[in-house]
Amino acid sequence: MTAQRFTNVITKESELRGIFGEVSERAAKKQIERLDVHCRAIIEKCPFILLGTSDAEGRCDVSPKGDYPGFIRVLDDKTIAIPDLPGNNRLDTLRNMVKNPHVGLIFMIPGMNDTLRINGKVQLVRDDELLESMAFEGKFPKLAIVVHVQEVFTHCPKAFVRSKLWSDEYRIDRSELPSFGEILRDHAGLDFDLEEFQKGYDERLLETLH
Repeated sequence: MTAQRFTNVITKESELRGIFGEVSERAAKKQIERLDVHCRAIIEKCPFILLGTSDAEGRCDVSPKGDYPGFIRVLDDKTIAIPDLPGNNRLDTLRNMVKNPHVGLIFMIPGMNDTLRINGKVQLVRDDELLESMAFEGKFPKLAIVVHVQEVFTHCPKAFVRSKLWSDEYRIDRSELPSFGEILRDHAGLDFDLEEFQKGYDERLLETLH
């Protein structure tokens, strides 16, 4: 238990409403329970999502998933399928899903400030026909994350407008921050040749995208 260091802490929904007021009718009614034509269009053009999960004890994880636009399949107006592409085999997200199937997703498209959000329950599926339909240049995903849609809504663009995410204004020169290899070495307390590791890592990255 984290030591209490704050004196004015919100613990009830009624306290939140006292600060922020009631939700508007428009905001309340934007939530739907299926994928309409607009949701399908966004998913078809989306190359990147954030996938939120938690385990049975409530420990959370958010994992980025990305590929070519349309890599996520709409199976029907209540179901989508996400190919699970090669990673580092920690399986944080997948292990969470086995313990707790509830997930939340945010769909992001470069140049578009509003986002699509979906909440639902997942199954981890290995049906041959589905995996074959998600193959890339003959390479099949090991499994598909099938999401049974429960809630769908669009999210306002304020965070993207404030952060100017798609503009060049806050874009950095990558050399301003440590390389992935340097961060990994320091986080894990490892000892390796940084230049050699980064070169090998960059090569492996391109070879194992699918």
